[in-house]
Amino acid sequence: MSPASAFHKTRIAPTPSGFLHLGNILSFAITADLADRHHAATLLRIDDMDRDRADQKYIDDIFETLRFLAIPWTEGPRSTSEFQQSYSQLHRLRHYEQALEQLKPHVFACNCSRAQIARESVNGVYPGTCLHKNIPLDTPGVSWRLITDSRELTVNTYDNGVLKATLPADMQYFVIRRKDGFPAYQLSSLVDDALYGIDLIVRGRDLWPSTLAQLFVATLLPGSRFTNSTFYHHALITEAAGEKLSKSAGATSIQHFRKEGHTAADVYSMAAGMLGIHTEVSNWKELAALPPPNGSGPYAALT
Repeated sequence: MSPASAFHKTRIAPTPSGFLHLGNILSFAITADLADRHHAATLLRIDDMDRDRADQKYIDDIFETLRFLAIPWTEGPRSTSEFQQSYSQLHRLRHYEQALEQLKPHVFACNCSRAQIARESVNGVYPGTCLHKNIPLDTPGVSWRLITDSRELTVNTYDNGVLKATLPADMQYFVIRRKDGFPAYQLSSLVDDALYGIDLIVRGRDLWPSTLAQLFVATLLPGSRFTNSTFYHHALITEAAGEKLSKSAGATSIQHFRKEGHTAADVYSMAAGMLGIHTEVSNWKELAALPPPNGSGPYAALT
């Protein structure tokens, strides 16, 4: 992708299911940096559709952390109350429902429990148990799964040109409507990105399968702009054992560092250190400018 390429808008899109950690901050810093370089707007979009996990204290933490680290955004809510009043995904349910209606010819109902899937699957991959059961879509307590195939998907990447890929095994027959009737993440995220006019999407490379899943859905939605988006999948901050950071790992949460009296510059330097670069980093611009760890460029493990 040429540095001169123009982008209209990107987004910071945390899920309020835990306190933000160093891995989130790296992603936000890269997003802010790319927006700055391309004079693009940045939307703060909080994905709160998982009603069982979304918690107000985690929403509060998003605003507190962004302000503490001086990470900018130009569109979206400025406080928890404004988010709840105008920007919660609950306000966009009709858009998700419209997309689900369009997708009805491409889905099947599934009443499998997680325990059943675990018993019948190989490596946790759903084996298509309910694909031919013809369970009515309006049956209470069923999820809707997409009928998937091996079609080639086109991914416009920020710095690796156009990549071609197919859905990985663990994304076959993925859920687009949960058993509680709410849209699943893969659907609500792409609908939001299209609705808000997002054309540059920054994600950790662990979300490469989600990008492919969402592009698959977009091919089935007439006129979807999502397929025209450009993607940047960045390297991850990992634990010592090589595992990606989890929101349940409180020792790497920004809230934890703040309570210990660390400054914003301390936090940025810690993030750099977990990337293997032991130097002082004082702001998001400097963190985003650091080179990724050797062999861990955005697409090193994807293709």
